Amino acid sequence: MSIFLIIPSILGWLAGWLVNYLADVLPVTRRFSQPACPQCGAIFTWQDYLFFRACPNGHARRARLWIVQAVLVAMSISAWINPPSKLGYFFGLVLLGYFGVVFIIDLEHRLILHPTSVFGAVLGLIVGIMAHGIVPTLLGGLGGFLIMLAFYYLGVLFTHFRARRLRAQGLEPDDEEALGSGDVILAAILGLIVGWPLLWLCLLYGILLGGLVSFFLVVWMLISGKYKTNALMTFIPYGPYFVITAGLIVYFPKFLAIIVPG
Repeated sequence: MSIFLIIPSILGWLAGWLVNYLADVLPVTRRFSQPACPQCGAIFTWQDYLFFRACPNGHARRARLWIVQAVLVAMSISAWINPPSKLGYFFGLVLLGYFGVVFIIDLEHRLILHPTSVFGAVLGLIVGIMAHGIVPTLLGGLGGFLIMLAFYYLGVLFTHFRARRLRAQGLEPDDEEALGSGDVILAAILGLIVGWPLLWLCLLYGILLGGLVSFFLVVWMLISGKYKTNALMTFIPYGPYFVITAGLIVYFPKFLAIIVPG
């Protein structure tokens, strides 16, 4: 390995630390705070936390931490060798960190937090203008907002009829939503990042990817005998799938050329 790859490896490792930290504390405290064990609430010392040691009560750290570190190092090296077009390595790494935080928090907690949305809007506007210019960037943001807003209200309508059906069956409806308002904001931010008209592909392939994962989840539940036709629905977070497709568009444009020939 070239000695020059040590630099993106170290920066990727530090970015992984930051992503793991923000994903651990923001959903709990909504601010920068000292991290706590998700199993027992014991506060980590900074030394134990940064070196992935067990909590004071002996609970082992989650595998997610190591996965994030490995992925961020690999993506950092990739962005160092082939920087995102017109963004360069630095903004490419910052964008990776933002994608990572949104991905993990939405996957684990089904939340799109306001602090990450505000940061993402500023970052999306900057990188979008750098990559596409101001008009495609603003059109992408507006298009993402309006498209997902329409889906959001369709989801509200679906939730309303679903609640009525559950009450008719003598069941108490839960507070599950097909789409949350955070998904609308995230779509607008990703629209700023990928621009117009690539926003369409970002949303389309994100929805298809989420549907594919849902299909395999249902198949697994059927095979394992855990599927129940009278059970309440389980909605999946779509944010991670939109983030994945946006990441493919930004960091792997050759993938875009494969799925959209010409």
